[in-house]
Amino acid sequence: QVQLVESGGGLVQPGGSLRLSCAASASMDIMGWYRQAPEKQRELVAAVTRGGSTNYADSVKGRFTISRDDVKGTVYLRMDSLKPEDTAVYFCNAESPRYGKMYWGQGTQVTVSS
Repeated sequence: QVQLVESGGGLVQPGGSLRLSCAASASMDIMGWYRQAPEKQRELVAAVTRGGSTNYADSVKGRFTISRDDVKGTVYLRMDSLKPEDTAVYFCNAESPRYGKMYWGQGTQVTVSS
């Protein structure tokens, strides 16, 4: 079982920035961030592989940056130029496709509002 603990959420004004952190008890092949807004499905925001390859949702490209530090066992999501539509609960995700394993954090609320 891999434990994931998110931090860094909060209230920010439009155009502002936040950095989310996810501390993992073990590093997995793919680490990522998903989000879920009220009455919407959970969606992929960004993911990074152990080799450093990244994938972003079109809606966040150029504004969000995902990174990982496998020494610290942490994955980060830097969010710039935040918009009200970025408001959601953000979930950390850890995945090992070759072993069929996937884990989720408890989520952290991000609210973008003036």
